[in-house]
Order: sequence, then C-alpha cells, then structure tokens
Amino acid sequence: MDYNFHAIEQKWQQYWRDHHTYQVDIDESKPKYYVLDMFPYPSGAGLHVGHPLGYIASDIYARYKRLQGYNVLHPMGYDAYGLPAEQYAIQTGQHPEVTTVKNINRYREQLDKIGFSFDWSREVRTCDPKYYKWTQWAFLKMFKSYYNTALDKARPIEELVAHFEQHGSQGCNAATSAAGDDAQFTAEQWQAFSKVKKEEVLMNYRIAYRGKTMVNWCPQLGTVLANDEVSEGVSLRGGYPVVQKVMNQWCLRVSAYAGRLLRDLDTLDWSDSIKETQRNWIGYSEGAEMKFKVADSDVEMTIFTTRADTIFGVTFMVLAPESEYVDLVTTPGQRQAVDSYIDEVKHKTERERLIDKKVSGVFSGSYAVNPVTGGNIPIYISDYVLAGYGTGAIMAVPAHDSRDYAFARKFNLPIIPLIEGADVSKESFDAKEGIMINSSNERLQLNGLQVKEAIAKTKQYIAQAGIGHVKVNYRLRDAIFSRQRYWGEPFPIYYDEDGQPQPLDESELPLQLPEVDKFLPTEDGEPPLGRAKHWVASNGRPLELNTMPGFAGSSAYYLRYMDPHNDQALVGKQADEYWRQVDLYVGGTEHATGHLIYSRFWNKFLYDYGYVCEPEPFKKLFNQGMIQGRSNFVYRIKDTNTFVSYNLKDQYDVTPIHVDVNIVSNDVLDLDKFKAWRPEFAHAQFILENGRYLCGWAIEKMSKSMFNVVNPDDIVDRYGADTLRLYEMFLGPVEASKPWDTNGIDGVNRFLKKLWNLIFDGDKLRLTSEKPSAQALKSLHKLIKKVTTDIEVLSYNTSVAAFMICINELYTMKCRSKAIYDDLVVVLSPFAPHMGEELWHVLGHEGSVCDARWPKWNEEYLKESQVKYTVLFNGKPRYNIEVPTGTGKDEVQRIALANPGAEKWVAGKTPKKVIVVPGKIVNVVI
Repeated sequence: MDYNFHAIEQKWQQYWRDHHTYQVDIDESKPKYYVLDMFPYPSGAGLHVGHPLGYIASDIYARYKRLQGYNVLHPMGYDAYGLPAEQYAIQTGQHPEVTTVKNINRYREQLDKIGFSFDWSREVRTCDPKYYKWTQWAFLKMFKSYYNTALDKARPIEELVAHFEQHGSQGCNAATSAAGDDAQFTAEQWQAFSKVKKEEVLMNYRIAYRGKTMVNWCPQLGTVLANDEVSEGVSLRGGYPVVQKVMNQWCLRVSAYAGRLLRDLDTLDWSDSIKETQRNWIGYSEGAEMKFKVADSDVEMTIFTTRADTIFGVTFMVLAPESEYVDLVTTPGQRQAVDSYIDEVKHKTERERLIDKKVSGVFSGSYAVNPVTGGNIPIYISDYVLAGYGTGAIMAVPAHDSRDYAFARKFNLPIIPLIEGADVSKESFDAKEGIMINSSNERLQLNGLQVKEAIAKTKQYIAQAGIGHVKVNYRLRDAIFSRQRYWGEPFPIYYDEDGQPQPLDESELPLQLPEVDKFLPTEDGEPPLGRAKHWVASNGRPLELNTMPGFAGSSAYYLRYMDPHNDQALVGKQADEYWRQVDLYVGGTEHATGHLIYSRFWNKFLYDYGYVCEPEPFKKLFNQGMIQGRSNFVYRIKDTNTFVSYNLKDQYDVTPIHVDVNIVSNDVLDLDKFKAWRPEFAHAQFILENGRYLCGWAIEKMSKSMFNVVNPDDIVDRYGADTLRLYEMFLGPVEASKPWDTNGIDGVNRFLKKLWNLIFDGDKLRLTSEKPSAQALKSLHKLIKKVTTDIEVLSYNTSVAAFMICINELYTMKCRSKAIYDDLVVVLSPFAPHMGEELWHVLGHEGSVCDARWPKWNEEYLKESQVKYTVLFNGKPRYNIEVPTGTGKDEVQRIALANPGAEKWVAGKTPKKVIVVPGKIVNVVI
C-alpha cells in the first residue's frame, strides 16, 4: 500500500470533526494546560507558508501535553476588525463584515488542511456582537473606576466622589491627569461645583477617560493612527500624509499601572529581550520635578529631571513642540518662526523623533530663571523633546547629554562641564560617576562630592527650598482608545444635554454597529457613524461617533476562550479558576510594546475587581521567527524577449526580473508555465544550459510584489500536510528568521515514505510480534529522550533530524518489531498527526492516537555496551579499539598494546609512559 497522503489526511480530518476530537471541557480529574496562538487578522490574501510557523509549533506542544495526560485548551479565533476591510469597503461599497466573513472562511479552510488541534467550538471573532459585548462591558467598568495609588488598584469612582465630598482633593491618592484648579480643591469647593464641572473634574481621574491628547492624524483616511501604522510621516496603509494634532480622544489610563506592569515582569517566563523591551517602554526613572520661572512673566514651568545635581550646568531649556508652555513663552517677535517650525515637524511620529538624529529647533524669544543660580537661560522649542515624557519641558545640560550637546553646538550655546576631568571639546561626557566641579554657590555646595552624593543632596535642597520635589516617573503613556472609523466596536457612551459623556446601562449591551450609506466621514468631518440614522441611546440622546481601536478586541480574548458561550459574564468563576491563565503563548515579537502591554493592563484591571484570579495573562511567552521569501529571477536580454539562463547571464546585457516561485522547482524554470504566466512572455525565447533554464535567487521579504509568496495549499496538495508541518520545523529554530526554500522539502517527504515502507510491504504489514533487539530499543529510546527534551524547549528542528536518524537506523537493522513502532508512532504524532493516526490504527489500536500515552525513555537501553578509545603514540592518533563498558585502566592499556597495530609504532622499544583517559584515549609515550 502506497503512502497516499491525500486520502489519509482527508480521512482523519473528517474523523476529528465527526468525533469532536479536539473539543475540551473542564475536567477536574486532570491537570490543565492552556496553549494559545496570537490570533490572526484575516486578510484577503489568505495564509502563506510563513503564517503557520507559530501555529505548527504550538500545535506540536499542545498535542504533546495531551499525550502526557493534560487537559489541553488550544483554541483559535480571529482578530476581525481592521483598516484593510474598511478601506476595501470605501473603495467598493461592500460592507466590511461581508469581506471579513469571506476572508475568515478562507483562513479556516487553509487552517483545517494543515491538521491543527484547535477546539473550534470556542472560536471567537472580535466583530461578533456576542463577543464585543464584553469589550464594551470592560470599557464601562473602566469608565466607572479610578486608580487608588495607596491601594495600588482600581476602585469604583463613587469612592473618589465620597472622598471629594468630605476632604476635597487633599489625600485622595488617585492617579490623575488633572492640573491647576481641577487638581487642588476643598470639599466646600467641590460641593459648589456645577454638575458639569464635577463631571469634567472626574474625567481627569477615570481609568477610561476623554481628554486632549497628541495623536497621529491622517486627513485622507479620516482617522487617528497608532505609531506602528505610520512611517516617515505617511500612513503605512495608502501612504497618506500624517500630522501630529491635539484632539479630544478616549484614552485608557495605562500609565497608572506602570509600576505593576514593570514589577510583575519578574514573575513571567518570557525571553530577556522581550522583558527588556517592555522595561524600556515602561521607562522607570526616579528624579525630581523642579519649577523654573519665566523671566519678566508670571509663567512658571515644571520640568522633570533624573539628574537634579546637574542644575549648575543648565545653559538653556527646551520645550516639546506640542507643549502647552509654547504659546505662553513665545514672544510676538518669534511667533512666525515658532509657528513655521511647529508646522514643519508636525508630520513626525514620536517614534520617528526618537530615532531621528537631525538637530533642529527655534528660539521662543523668552528666558527662564535657573532656580538655583538665578541666571537667565534661553528657552527653545525642538522636536527631540517629547510632550508625553515628564512635562514636555527639559532643562538642558549639554556637557553631559548627547542630544543637548548636539543642540548646543548647532545654536552656539554654552557648555559647562560638571565632572572633574570631563573633556567636552568634541562630545558630551557621561556623568554617572565622578567628582563634581563648577557646582557651588551660597545656596547649594556640591563641589568635591561624588555624583551619587550630589544627587541626594540636591533632591533634599530643592524640597527644602520649595522649588521642587522628588518624583518617580514612567515613560509609559496612556493608550489612545478611539478611532474615527466605522469598522470597530461602538462605544457604549451617549452625551447628555450638557454635552457630557454618560455610560449606557449594562443591560443595553451589546451596542451594535449601525448601518451607514457610506463608510467615509460625513461632509461635516464627523466619523462615519455620523452617517447612521437614529444613532441615539434609548433616552434619545446622541451616541458616541468614534469606535474602539484594533487592540480593544485582542486585549481579553484569551479569557473569552475559557468560557465562550457564557452570556452572563466575560468568563465564569469556575472556568477562570480552572484554566486560570495561558500557560504557553506563541506569537511574534512585533507585539512586545502594543498588544502585550495592553493585555497585561486589561488583565490587571479585571484582577483588581476579582473578575479573574491571576494577575498576569500569559505565563510563558514564546516568539517565533519569520519565514522569509526565497525569490527567483529570470534574466531578459535588454531590448529583446529572450531570457538567458543564470550561469550564462554574464555574457549578455540583461535585466533581472522577479518570477513567480510557484512555476520554479529547484531553481529550474517551467518554460511552458512561464509563457502562460503573463501575456508579454507568451512568445519568449530562451538560452538554456544543459537543456534547462536555471533561475537566480535572493532572500527577501515574502510579498506578492516579489512573486515569492508560497501558498501552503499548494504544498499540502503536492506533498501533504504532514510534510509541510515537518518541513517548517526542520527549516531551523522556530524562534529564528529563515528563508523558505522548497528545494529541501523532498527530503522530508522521503523520510515519511521511508517510515511508511518500513511498516508496509505493498498491502501487507511487515511487522511481527518478535522481541525488539537491543539496538532497536537503543534507537527508539534515544529518539524518545531527544524529542521529549526538545519539545519542552520548542527546539523542533533537531527533533526532526532525530526522527530521520532513528528511521535510518531501524531501516538498516530491518527492524520489524511492532513494539518499537507502537511508541515511535506516538512520538511522531504531534509532528505528523495524520500519519500518526493512520499508523496507530494500522497497528491495531482503537480510537485516536491523541489519547495514547507519551512514552518514557529508559536509560538502561541507552547505556553503551562497548566503549571506543583512540590509541595515540607520542600524541598522534594511530588506531581505535573497543572494550566492554566498565573495563579498568590497566586492562584498557593491555588491550591497546596487544593490538596488532601497536607493534609498528612501538618498534621494539619500551614505552616510557602510558596515559589512559577513561572513555576517550590511550596515549603511549615512546
């Protein structure tokens, strides 16, 4: 019987569907294990061979844990909201839901062909109202909450109101964005506030709040974009100009959780690089806030610095272009220059500004007063200062900061060194340690102190002098949570008669997207929901026109998988306490500072209220690498339609042209398919080598424009899903990026055929009930040990190699023992589940191989009966000997010298010394 993978794979995929093989329920008699992939956005292009890499890796692990006796939760769903579907709707008028459902069906068809063990009964789609009801519910909970900094957790906003009524703002211990009168008021003042004023004040404390913030605004797309949706001042989608703009937006007070997000990284089994990325993104720094008065003005600016001790080296100040201080300090004479500069830099995102080393800026016309020296220092505006970090204003110390130094050099500003021996003639000097100089006056004396001593003394001084206070600061910004799009979750918010946002009652959820005549902003510039008829709450008041961003639906989807059909809660108590958290989360590193931050924040908020039992969502994180494209090229002789083969191209003046890799095999071009590929090539001529046309190749990103996209359907159709699964793992470490190269897939396919032919002789089984030989047991148990230890660390490429070695050894032995193949098939089944199922059935077992038991290796079978020694004469290897394991040194020496080869090298002489290194060498010194 031939290895008919088509029939085998279709048979077992149908069996899994019919028997609900991968459907899982709570089972208190078994330990649980939750394996999760970062769910995909269903694009119109479908999957290419790079997409399943992580899914295959997690699937192997999920199957392995099930074989070990775990109750494994391994669900899948779709991150279904996205800008591409909306843009397609704008272009064609087709509703984004229609496009999305079509794309989901395509994805599902492709995923099913590869044989994943997903529990599809738990599928979630973020665009399903039954799902986004709970996204809206969580938003309402955040709207009705504030962050109590004393308790270090979220609490109901009513508790804060009660505090304001009794004590005003004093001692409220609340995370806030309030400033001025909204931050400082008495109980009496609170009582005297109007209803609208109270709402405005509370908005500065809510965890989900509406406030002014700097955003990336794309006029052509009519929406706010995240930093990772913008590059070099244009949108990634469409390449439209993007500008920085202050807008009223819904935000989530993620910054209140910065300390916990930072501390709890230490509890997670994540890679050091991802943890470090998150630490840098959260950006902890301890320093001081200091007040600088503007000369000849009532304006006072607050700055944050981690190095208050450098106050004597401050020679200028810099404001972010978005800082509220800019308008306050810009003089009439500098207004035009300042406005022109701000207009010039507003297209840059904050990320681009951090990377850009180009020095630019403009003088405001005003001066600040150094609070320690009393000297006047000029105030500049520059895009190297960001509005979101600290206060958007810095004191510049050019001698000891590289960006300040570059700015000072460009604008010819003083540079005062503060560390003994600092040479600042060509660059700034790292001032983290050393002895202070140029840092004393009648108010504060720092000269002669070590840097650490100077920092402590300065912090103490500024607090005593009333010019500042010690503060911990985080770089982490609040998340902008609204988009001016149609295709997203509606906000469960309406606006009252005073224009203040109010929450819908939870009984009214889900608030579903309305129908609109177009998916564009209105003629008045309102978001697309402004086109909806009767878009009002049950009380007749207008509903919010913005929708939630893409990350809204992906921030808690892992919880919904635990209890997807519960219509009373996001996740029920029983399900949450059984599944608890994701044990293994697999996905790309590109989500390190987006999704992984937001999900951790979301989870911690729910944990504060007891809705979930674990403070962290993802216990272990594994990041798969990227499969790159392997492009192929043909070479057209210029001004002709003749193509010359790769090794002959240097003899002609040619133009390289990307060619579809799907009409190339082992770098050999299918000439007929090439002629049929594009009309202009229908009459192409070829200059061949040895009767073939060889293509060139290069490693590039897999993309349609380079014609190097490989559809997994084609691989499955030609070689089978099990070959695809094994080959993707065999390409290299899962975590590494590597090129797709179809040239090597035949070898993996031959391996599966060789295993099949070991078991089958035509239509008959070759296997017998004979007792396995010691060599066969050794090969099997060596494989079990290797694969078990490899799977635990997701090192699958070496496991595939181990399978090949084992099968080759069994083939050489002509092993026919059924007992060997019983265990081998179980070990193979996570990698090649279709063949695993078929062979498990052929070997006489009932049910699915998924319900077998993972075999344990026996060290006794791995022990070597013989030990090989290399025999050296005067340090040069001459021959090898084998002795029984456990042979003593004296006997090893005797056997080595008794070997016939010894006579030639001893040459009648008496050895001066014989050195025996146990298990390795015998060195005879003549």
